[in-house]
Amino acid sequence: MTRPNTPILDKIAAPSDMKGLSNSELSCLADELRSEVVQAVSQTGGHLGSSLGVVELTVALHAVFDTPRDKLIWDVGHQCYPHKVLTGRRERMKTLRQEDGISGFTKRSESEFDPFGAAHSSTSISAALGFTVARDMGEPTGDAVAIIGDGSISAGMAYEAMNNAGAEGRRMFVILNDNEMSIAPPVGAMSKYMSGLSAAPLETLHSLGKEFEAALPGPLRDHARRARQLVTGATGSSGTLFEELGFEYIGPINGHDMDQLLSVLRSARTRATGPVLIHCCTVKGKGYAPAENSMDKYHGVSKFDVASGTQSKSIANAPSYTKVFGQALSKLAETDSKIVGITAAMPGGTGMDIFANQFPKRMFDVGIAEQHGVTFAAGMAAGGLKPFCAIYSTFLQRGYDQIVHDVALQNLPVRFAIDRAGLVGADGATHAGAFDIGYLCALPNMTVMAASDEAELVHMVATAVAHDSGPIAFRYPRGTGTGVEMPEVGNVLEIGKGRIVREGTDVAILSLGAHMSECLKAADLIEAQGISVTVADARFAKPLDRALLRQLVKNHKALITVEQGSLGGFGAMVLQDLAQDGSLDGDIAVRTMTLPDRFVDQAAPDAMYADAGLTATDIAATALQAANVTMKVLSV
Repeated sequence: MTRPNTPILDKIAAPSDMKGLSNSELSCLADELRSEVVQAVSQTGGHLGSSLGVVELTVALHAVFDTPRDKLIWDVGHQCYPHKVLTGRRERMKTLRQEDGISGFTKRSESEFDPFGAAHSSTSISAALGFTVARDMGEPTGDAVAIIGDGSISAGMAYEAMNNAGAEGRRMFVILNDNEMSIAPPVGAMSKYMSGLSAAPLETLHSLGKEFEAALPGPLRDHARRARQLVTGATGSSGTLFEELGFEYIGPINGHDMDQLLSVLRSARTRATGPVLIHCCTVKGKGYAPAENSMDKYHGVSKFDVASGTQSKSIANAPSYTKVFGQALSKLAETDSKIVGITAAMPGGTGMDIFANQFPKRMFDVGIAEQHGVTFAAGMAAGGLKPFCAIYSTFLQRGYDQIVHDVALQNLPVRFAIDRAGLVGADGATHAGAFDIGYLCALPNMTVMAASDEAELVHMVATAVAHDSGPIAFRYPRGTGTGVEMPEVGNVLEIGKGRIVREGTDVAILSLGAHMSECLKAADLIEAQGISVTVADARFAKPLDRALLRQLVKNHKALITVEQGSLGGFGAMVLQDLAQDGSLDGDIAVRTMTLPDRFVDQAAPDAMYADAGLTATDIAATALQAANVTMKVLSV
């Protein structure tokens, strides 16, 4: 293929600039776009593999559809980097996932080309149907196209949406980005198939697909049939699952062949009258060898060297909380055969891969299906096992009804290991673990712990193993620990019992969770003002250590609670408890410090907590004000 002297990408300020390009020029554009994405992410880090897998698909969609009038909804949104480059954000890609930069996901406030934010999975078909109904009711919007990954479509919400969309029968498009396998039929056979698509009425697309499949040589025919069955579950000839749900099914097609993509998309857009699903097979990490050859396909990477693919790694002085959890659970599972692990498509992210390597038959990855995972764990607990359900705080929100109805109401001893508690950095507000303290503490029968450091996390894992009287949860942050001395085996903590970390007389700081290090820094700042400080580790948000609370209230002028969570969490629990018996009627001044009542934008974690007003200086200033002490200059 002859390449132009001037890069085509330099001529693309918006998708409208692609409309006059030939198929071969669009192929060249895809090659340039792939290189652009690799270069950009090498400087910022991010979700590379998934974005590289949809480069050709992104170009084809923008070439065929009329965005932003037509709505492209990416699911999950981290595959949207090529889309961002083509929609006027090329120069801002150097700020990807950085403070004051562009998001690593689609974001409505960022661009008119991002009609719907999607940092959690399996929402796109529901949203696309919503846009479709808006169009049909006269709103100025065009076609809706949901681009959903094969992992995302495994979640129940996607099928709920497809069932509804099929029943509605409205014109809309679902692109299934299946990167579990790829197909490469002979050029002649695929070309003939695509020619048939272009000329055929839509109602014959399904039969043409079968004819094409039958015409392929044996191994390729089996491969194509397996690709269909991979997502449809259909083994007979009566129709695919998607067709049973009311969708016209087209595919599988090669998601890296520009001619195929353009032919199918143009044909479907021209002829569709109802809902259409196009099954598009892609390769995650396509076109960049280090990604294609990596086990995780460079799903999430730090900054890296483009030539070698070598990622820059920070030197950690302490293990990550995630690793500590995985190792602690595995250690206890050596002597307790009832311990089982559950995660929702995040074994590496939650540390459950460590457990799985040692106990593969006791580890269950349910896919992107948090609701099912929680109830699955409830069934295991009812059956006599000790299930550890390890799910990020932000994703556990999706299983909240199941936590309420299937776990707490039945008082089943499911153990919830809640990773990514608090603010998480570059992934931003969509992935912040801000709300779990509040939503779990509201539930009867629930015990809620938060680890102040990695050694405390080991103790809390042991406590959860021993706790058979109801559900229990423990939360911990992303990133490395504090470097404390680690116990060989965790101690079982007394339920609802906190601890004094530092003894003082004037001001008390009661910390829940991993902000303990900031609280200790704040204590140093306060004591520099001549004020004596007690620092306590609550350990439990529920049940509260009421004896410790009364001790702190009785012996101090001011009490400050600190947590890495939202309003309505630990601080609210403390105030409620103290108000019940009149403990707030005396001279004690109580202040609660939480995340603010807004979503905190992406930045480095320290910068995010500064934005949230939860630095050591903020804590010290709040404590001194509560104690009615005139502040001198505070500095850490």
